[in-house]
Amino acid sequence: WKEENPSSAMRMAQFKLAKAEGDKEEAELALFFFKGGSGSVDQNLKRQLAKFKPAQGKEEPDNKTEKAKVGKIDATLQDVKGVFLSKFPPFAPNAKITEKADWRQIYVIFMTDTGDYYMTLLGPAKTVEKHEKAFKEWIASFK
Repeated sequence: WKEENPSSAMRMAQFKLAKAEGDKEEAELALFFFKGGSGSVDQNLKRQLAKFKPAQGKEEPDNKTEKAKVGKIDATLQDVKGVFLSKFPPFAPNAKITEKADWRQIYVIFMTDTGDYYMTLLGPAKTVEKHEKAFKEWIASFK
């Protein structure tokens, strides 16, 4: 993983992950912290799912949610796959949307007494799959 300077003040850290053979883009891992939180777990999961539309021939994006651990802290992990609706700039209401087929995001959210943490591993599906095991081992190793 190649650490980068965070692209916004909302990000604590950001990494580029090497692309898998055949993919055109690398994946990105971003860590966020919000001292005051940013809504409930369900609200956040719905926001993440809204970044995707179904792959051709499907009625909805693939979406799995499971319990996870970040170190010893209970967390929620969401795994979404479909057509990623890439917006730039991300929060601008009239931002240009680029559709990226066969993309995947693994999203982890956990709450602490000091605030809420969020992690997104986002990129082409094969590239995310290439890094999935290391990503899950990394979050489990937190102290």
